Amino acid sequence: MLVLDGKIAAAAVKVTLLEQTQALKAAGKRMPHLAAILVGNNGASETYVASKVKNCEETGFGSSLYRMDADVEETVLLAKIAELNQDPNCDGILVQLPLPKHIKESKVIEAIDPAKDVDGFHPVNVGRLVQGLNTFIPATPYGIILMLEHFNIETKGKNAVVIGRSNIVGRPMSILLSSNIAQGNCTVTICHSHTKNLKEICLGADIIVAALGVPNFLTGDMIKPGAVIIDVGITRVEDATAKKGFRIKGDVNYDEACAKASAITPVPGGVGLMTIAGLLKNTMKAYQGL
Repeated sequence: MLVLDGKIAAAAVKVTLLEQTQALKAAGKRMPHLAAILVGNNGASETYVASKVKNCEETGFGSSLYRMDADVEETVLLAKIAELNQDPNCDGILVQLPLPKHIKESKVIEAIDPAKDVDGFHPVNVGRLVQGLNTFIPATPYGIILMLEHFNIETKGKNAVVIGRSNIVGRPMSILLSSNIAQGNCTVTICHSHTKNLKEICLGADIIVAALGVPNFLTGDMIKPGAVIIDVGITRVEDATAKKGFRIKGDVNYDEACAKASAITPVPGGVGLMTIAGLLKNTMKAYQGL
């Protein structure tokens, strides 16, 4: 069984990006710059944003982190986005989700200049993705495609099941897997909370992408021998025996899945690292003018 190690695949992406930034530096040009906005002090978001900043440094990118209190007014956040939209030295803007309930996420996403929307959530970029046009692909699905490419996972003609239909992962993932691209051309089924006979559907899948946020949801008896399993889940589960008081769990029962799968992503160390790789690739595309 092949472990789809995000550390290995992400490192390959970062090496290529570092070569690009070094060439830019040698030519006397400015570096790509990513601006991140973090509202509140959500622990998972703090960790994730810190990792993004670190990865920017490792690839030669510039980065800025703007922190705002959890009770910040929506107008203040929108004003900051407007400022960054006009900043010629800022190539990519991301607002870390989730946001406090008093702030409307869709309004914030739509406020970002589509040309700087490196998270790929703006309706303009989503529309371009659906039409197969050059665009910013949401970072997690993009990272998964990059991982499949790195490990030469064959997708053409395969049956793929995506569990979860969020705008962040499930929907764009289904579009990419069904698209006429190197790591696409699958026949895709999207499953969700109202899907009947989920187990039977999964047992017919050559590729399963689990992206619903329920720890250990996908069990071994739902996987056919030889399937490729992509675990997008990353949930903090309380564990008094763990040093931090919690453990990170994926949507897949890893031990059971390993007995069936031909390839699988670990959690942690899998898709999460590729999400950042996808974000960095998008930032470079933004710098280059897409």
